[in-house]
Amino acid sequence: MRIALFSTCIGDALFPDAHKATAILLTRLGHEVVFPEGQTCCGQMHINTGYQREAVPIIRTYADAFADPSIDCVVAPSGSCAGAVREQHVRIAERYGDSALVDGAQRAADKTYELCEFLCDVEQRTDLGAWFPHRVTYHASCHSLRFIEVGDRPYRLLDAVEGLELVDLPNYEECCGFGGTFSVKNAEVSAAMVSDKVRNIKSTGAEYVTAGDSSCLMNIVGSLSRQRTGIRAIHMAEILVSTRERPWTPERAAYRREAML
Repeated sequence: MRIALFSTCIGDALFPDAHKATAILLTRLGHEVVFPEGQTCCGQMHINTGYQREAVPIIRTYADAFADPSIDCVVAPSGSCAGAVREQHVRIAERYGDSALVDGAQRAADKTYELCEFLCDVEQRTDLGAWFPHRVTYHASCHSLRFIEVGDRPYRLLDAVEGLELVDLPNYEECCGFGGTFSVKNAEVSAAMVSDKVRNIKSTGAEYVTAGDSSCLMNIVGSLSRQRTGIRAIHMAEILVSTRERPWTPERAAYRREAML
């Protein structure tokens, strides 16, 4: 299968290791992974803050990059961005674009998957031969939980990782407080929300917190590091790509602290 990797802007700018891990994992599963260089942002930030018309060129860029019929699937290691593509692009194209854009947006959206969705639904595998001997808890991002309804897929994948002890996160359904521009416009509320999230993470005794979205992990680990908890953040892809023969080391996996402060 020919798979296009959608890197997302936050992954490309701050956390490329999660996207490298995704590419390695998909290649290891026997797929041809390509990276359309014309890709940019999914436009979620613009749409969610009311700049819907201004998001049209971004949606067009996404469609131009990924609607190519030679691409079988688009995989994004981000429930938030996959959700924006599938839930927002066609609607905005219909409202402010033209018929060609609607068609391109629909074709691109129809084959866009979040990583865990692709592995469980398309690849139909949960045991990927991963090895990660640590105590881990999982944070379900709002978009993966409510937009694309990723459900128990991440749990099934983590349960199959050799050596990994998965512990439930209390109040897992609560937002971490990031919400993109929400954390900027409502900083005090956001800080209170992530404080609640961190308190629940600490209660699990986990060494790592994982998620399918780098944006949530960035917000969470910023609070974790300021409280000097010693708990690290790691993207799902980095756990799933780690094996006994080629472990994804904590030094490589840990989100750069300077990006969190």
